[in-house]
Amino acid sequence: MVHDRFVFLAARSFASANTSGQRAQHSAWWRIRAEGESKAMAQPIAVRLNHDNVMPLRMGRRLISVRPVEFAGSSKYRSRSRRTPRIEPSASIGKRLFDIAVASAALLFFAPLLIAVAVTIKVTSPGPVLFFQYRYGYRNRSFKIYKFRTMRTNACDARGVKQTVLGDSRVTPVGKILRKTSLDEIPQLINVIKGDMSLVGPRPHVPGMLAANLPYEVLVPYYFQRHTARPGITGLAQVSGCRGSTIEPNRAISRIDYDLDYIEKWSLRMDIMIIARTIRREFLSGSGF
Repeated sequence: MVHDRFVFLAARSFASANTSGQRAQHSAWWRIRAEGESKAMAQPIAVRLNHDNVMPLRMGRRLISVRPVEFAGSSKYRSRSRRTPRIEPSASIGKRLFDIAVASAALLFFAPLLIAVAVTIKVTSPGPVLFFQYRYGYRNRSFKIYKFRTMRTNACDARGVKQTVLGDSRVTPVGKILRKTSLDEIPQLINVIKGDMSLVGPRPHVPGMLAANLPYEVLVPYYFQRHTARPGITGLAQVSGCRGSTIEPNRAISRIDYDLDYIEKWSLRMDIMIIARTIRREFLSGSGF
């Protein structure tokens, strides 16, 4: 009985080993076949493109920017590091407190100058002292921006679509001085305290602003991404030389790229650096017009 059981177990072990060997051989055969097929599929295919038959994205318009657009939930935008996530500028409590403190102190410091400028504007040209205009704000919301009036009342462009150019005849004599030194922007400190603006950020544009004789959002498809932060009195684009007319397409595109670079890389240290460069470049050097 014991002998018969031993013979049965030995036969079962032999059959199991034989089956395992067949499975291993079958698996190896399929692996070799799969490798052969993958090598065959990996062979490069030469394709010759006829560029003359390729339809352009926009007929006759080669200066359309194609910067990738950030989408909700994405953490891979312009090589942004996952290990060091940055808070959106408008969501930073520290930035907001910094804006309120500096704007309030600046209003107190410039109070005598503001009164003098207001009296001068009132005496030298008829019309209001301040100029109001609706512009794009945070998350595309419109807000009323405050500036010292630098143009004749009957020549002002209320919509702001027509940009000011060098030697613009609409500008008053006092307005030329205010625009050259950027003193006409000081009332925007009120916008900062109200929360409509920040000290540093993308400059607010009027809806329908033109760039290269096109609506800005047509020339730059990712234009509205700049509204993910509060607009600023000054910005990275302005201190980097992208200020003034947007007739030239490349400069208009570069201005938006600077705005988005600031939003991606902003810090309080960067804000302080931009403010210092603005004081040196705008108020002291007088580069405005």
